[in-house]
Amino acid sequence: MDKKVLISGAGVGGATAAYWLAHKGFDVTVVERAATERSSGNPVDVKGPAVEVVEKMGVMPRLREVASVVDRMTFVDAAGRRVAGVPLRMFQGGAGEREVEVPRADLASILLDAARDRVEFLWGDTITDLSQDAAGVDVGFAAAPPARFDAVIGADGLHSAVRRLAFGPEQQFVRHAGMYVATLPIGVPFGDDTEVIIYNTPGRAVSIHPTKGHAIATFMFRGDAVPGYDHRDLAQHKNLVAEAFPDASWRLPELLDQVHTAEDLYFDSVSRVRAPHWSTGRIGLVGDAAAAVSLFGDGSTLAIAGAYRLAEELSQSPTHIADALRRYETGHRPLVDSKQQGFRAARAMLLPGTRTGIALRNTAARLAPALAGIRRTRTA
Repeated sequence: MDKKVLISGAGVGGATAAYWLAHKGFDVTVVERAATERSSGNPVDVKGPAVEVVEKMGVMPRLREVASVVDRMTFVDAAGRRVAGVPLRMFQGGAGEREVEVPRADLASILLDAARDRVEFLWGDTITDLSQDAAGVDVGFAAAPPARFDAVIGADGLHSAVRRLAFGPEQQFVRHAGMYVATLPIGVPFGDDTEVIIYNTPGRAVSIHPTKGHAIATFMFRGDAVPGYDHRDLAQHKNLVAEAFPDASWRLPELLDQVHTAEDLYFDSVSRVRAPHWSTGRIGLVGDAAAAVSLFGDGSTLAIAGAYRLAEELSQSPTHIADALRRYETGHRPLVDSKQQGFRAARAMLLPGTRTGIALRNTAARLAPALAGIRRTRTA
């Protein structure tokens, strides 16, 4: 097959799309703004429909090597005392015990390794211009010479350059959801490798997620859109985290010290992406570039499943790319829409806005396992 596809973004969705498109005979190029793969990122789930995709890719054994052994979420008070918790099996998808949780950076790296031998990569570059006609898409790059492709796929996340160039300004599609999140790997042991520890103050949360060999700290806080916010300004991100957590309770001082010295801190707003269409002609979107917001790790699952479906549709109609992209959206959008509906429930659990809300959440967490047991008994 003599069809050339450009994918913008070397993250989870981009790597999956690159693998499957190359596997199905397309000539695939991936352009990535970052000079190298990221080392930061929160743990994410590979569950539900994504499990079968990674199993077909043959990477599940590698994912299990780096997967966490976490089986519960534990809430602590300022003294570090455990006050409530929930078993994570309550959030399992349809693939049950076959599902895994891995650090996002490890997931993207393993998926990229699967695609690396058949795909050309342009690291440290980005798309600056898109112009399409009935036969193809002319692409301008910041560093590489211009090139022409049969299709362009935006897998470049919340701040997608492809979406901006082909669909319109970011503010048309991205809505701030009133939260910010920062993550970074830490070298300090934090107790049991089988539990995620979460400490809350009103509108604030810090979690420690153990993974094999290290732990990942996550800072979440509620807040209005920050004037002048720049998603690439590391110094600004560090200041925002420090301002959001001014108290010295629990283990915040030592964690904030690591924020101050971090070289690869992930930070961004939690935002909802609502694009009325995921394609225009030969240009399509996948993953967070098309639709975002998930606080329980479903974003990666949706990106993997969506990238696989997109590759399937393109391989079935390589000469009718616009039609294939529309079929991909028709098939995948219902799954994405159902996951976006759970945002408020996830925020109430992870980030209660008041002390009363924290107390109610803790009570609900203590009761949840018993209620789940009652439901299982009634349906048995």
